[in-house]
Amino acid sequence: VQLQASGGGLVQAGGSLRLSCAASGRTYSVMGWFRQAPGKEREFVAAIRWSGGDSFYADSVKGRFTMSRDNAKYILYLQMNSLKLEDTAVYYCAAARFGYDTMTRARDFESWGQGTLVTVSS
Repeated sequence: VQLQASGGGLVQAGGSLRLSCAASGRTYSVMGWFRQAPGKEREFVAAIRWSGGDSFYADSVKGRFTMSRDNAKYILYLQMNSLKLEDTAVYYCAAARFGYDTMTRARDFESWGQGTLVTVSS
């Protein structure tokens, strides 16, 4: 079981990045993104039910971040627009075999990717 996240990098405030999370090894009911800024706890960003596509976003990213998925390749994307300095963090993709798109607790997700760093500069 593997989740492989990629797409992080350095971007100026107001810019965009797209993160990818490729899943292999099993199927999941829910996939999502969390992030952890230096000195802060890991926080929920967004989650999606793979079947049906219901999605849920943290208020801090709503309207700026959008998830999409490639069903054939089992890849989850996070399109991040209008990036802000406070979006700087290591972003982790996560997955759960059971659950709902409204799951926001890290402990509800049993599989995790390795993290990809997003740095937003002024």
